[in-house]
Amino acid sequence: MARIDKATIDRILDATDIVDVVSDFVSLKKHGSSYLGLCPFHNDRSPSFSVSRSRGIFKCFSCGKAGNTVSFLMDLENMTYVEAIKWLARKYNIEIQERELTSAERQAQAERESMYAVNDFAMSHFERTLADTEDGRDIGLSYFHERGIGDAMIRKFHLGYALDVYDDLYKKAVAAGFSDKYLVDTGLCIRNDRGKIYDRFKGRVIYPVHSLSGRVVAFGGRTLSKEKTVAKYVNSPESVIYSKSNELYGMYQARNAIARKKKCILVEGYMDVISMHQAGVENVVASSGTSLTDGQVRMIKRFADTVTLIYDSDHAGIKAALRGINMFVAAGLALRIVLLPEGDDPDSFAQHHSSAEVEQYIAEHEQDLISFKVDVLMREADADPRSRTEAINDILTTISLIPDVVERDLYLDRCSTKVGVSFNTLAAQLGRFITRRAEEEAKRRNQQHDRRQADLQSQAPVVGDVVDVPSDNVPVTSAGGISEPVRRAEHELITYVLRHGAYYLCDVYTDDDDTRPVPMTVIDYVKLELERDGVTFSHPDMLALWQLACEIRFGSYDRDLADNDKRLQQRRERAIAAGQSEICDEGLDMETIKLREDKLIADADADYLAATDEFSDNYIQQRMLRIDDRRMVELVAGMTSEPVQLSKMYPKVDLREDLLAKLPTAVNSLKGAIIKDDIYRLEQQLRSTPVDDVAALERVMRELYEKKLISMEFDKNLGEIVITPHRH
Repeated sequence: MARIDKATIDRILDATDIVDVVSDFVSLKKHGSSYLGLCPFHNDRSPSFSVSRSRGIFKCFSCGKAGNTVSFLMDLENMTYVEAIKWLARKYNIEIQERELTSAERQAQAERESMYAVNDFAMSHFERTLADTEDGRDIGLSYFHERGIGDAMIRKFHLGYALDVYDDLYKKAVAAGFSDKYLVDTGLCIRNDRGKIYDRFKGRVIYPVHSLSGRVVAFGGRTLSKEKTVAKYVNSPESVIYSKSNELYGMYQARNAIARKKKCILVEGYMDVISMHQAGVENVVASSGTSLTDGQVRMIKRFADTVTLIYDSDHAGIKAALRGINMFVAAGLALRIVLLPEGDDPDSFAQHHSSAEVEQYIAEHEQDLISFKVDVLMREADADPRSRTEAINDILTTISLIPDVVERDLYLDRCSTKVGVSFNTLAAQLGRFITRRAEEEAKRRNQQHDRRQADLQSQAPVVGDVVDVPSDNVPVTSAGGISEPVRRAEHELITYVLRHGAYYLCDVYTDDDDTRPVPMTVIDYVKLELERDGVTFSHPDMLALWQLACEIRFGSYDRDLADNDKRLQQRRERAIAAGQSEICDEGLDMETIKLREDKLIADADADYLAATDEFSDNYIQQRMLRIDDRRMVELVAGMTSEPVQLSKMYPKVDLREDLLAKLPTAVNSLKGAIIKDDIYRLEQQLRSTPVDDVAALERVMRELYEKKLISMEFDKNLGEIVITPHRH
């Protein structure tokens, strides 16, 4: 097994557009310079997930999850770093150059890669068996054709067949070099009590289950046997790569259509999905007969605003439609229910109707959730007052979950008309339900908080921690003995370094050369100021980020800046030459030509300067986002994400002027916080010094006096200091 070399990774990441990648999994809308969507990492009811194309990062301003394109794939699709890079390489058609992995790297990567590989092998094996063997064609292919499924859909969904042989797949896989462990771990094979291994899916037509990114994570198999003792469907068990609560059958094939229409149609079975796709209705997925989960609902909400449930009109279909209503409502999705004509299911209905007819039927027979629930529950309750009360309370429970107050009132009004109970009576009961749920939620949060506090108290205190609650004049200290003001100041200063570290601020002159200025970047200035007073970062994360930023700035930056400048100069010259040629062809008088050429050169210069600034401004952050260290990447992305700008009415601030004004304040805030910590330490030392040790008392008092003078000077000047080019 090999590892991808750095040059190839850089080429892949250079080609990667984070908005393009995230849009494969989350429906995004442009909002100013960023893109917004529902966070895929938690139950997000309103868009709080922001993606920045220019910075190549994402951040959820609700749950705090942040990272770059690679970490997004790693977290969402449970990929390793190498798997994510390979996924991007396939997406952007980039050939991968690899080197041999070390034994430790091979072991860390082997399990998941092997499980995906054996699933890929199995899918290909089942497809070949369906197409190339006599039993496959006579039994499996005939079944699909009899069900009306054409070859195009068979290929699209990678349908297959498993021979009714005890260990056909097992023998083929072992011969191909796959181990027993991964055949059993994926659930493709089963080991019995005697240690014998046999195929799980033998004698069944096969439906591969793909993740959102298109990887084969599981299989479903339907028996064609008429024996009642044989289970109709067998599915893969959960594994390292498969969690059934987070997958929906057909989502990989349907996601683009769902995002385009903002609507997801949910059915029950594999064949329902395939037949609907064949009929031309492609925004369809299936729960595969299992109860819906919050994870599946969240997946749908990433792409859709509306969900339409399509079920049979029999009793089982109606009960199935009722089961998932509350989850969709709580997630803030608009919900519609369609019951098909008696005797039809989505598969048979799609087989006998065109896409236009299917969509027309859906549009004409969709019921909103309250109308559907009222019709079903009140019909079942009949005239019995107790049964009617239970049905009405069930309906009110659903209405209470609707996040929007206006929508809630509209549904309540409709419910009042349908059930014959006054609006005010229903509103009072609804209020009780909402209050009760809020109290239960508050109780749950308090219990979680109490458990966390108990866990913290049960842990041994870290050396240097302040355990007692401090008084107002004592610095609040976090883990490791770092005061809260110092922690905040370090965080603010490192944020400037990450966002703008290589950005040019001004020129300075050195003692070695009074005539030639040296360009100073943000990192140069911060490093100079901190070293001047012997200051360093205390928090281990901030120190690690600072050291890495300095390594990048004083390592490859000057060379890369020169290469970039060469490219930009060539682009400038090409633009000027093309513009001059165009001006000459217009046959203008000399004065006009001169004016046009002056403007052309000024525009080219402005473009050159803007591009140079953009390269420098993004350099540190972009380089740090490429390291294979998920924690560091998350820190960088989280600290450099800009809050979502809800209003366009804000003044445009020149970045250089802004930095010249604010950066010195940030540096001095850190110095001032450290000095205040020193003052507190000296005051404590003064109290503990014996009164008869005059020399020690004088030394501490003198040092304390000096620190207080410096602190007063900092407080006086803080916010008024600006960067002035100076000798150093």
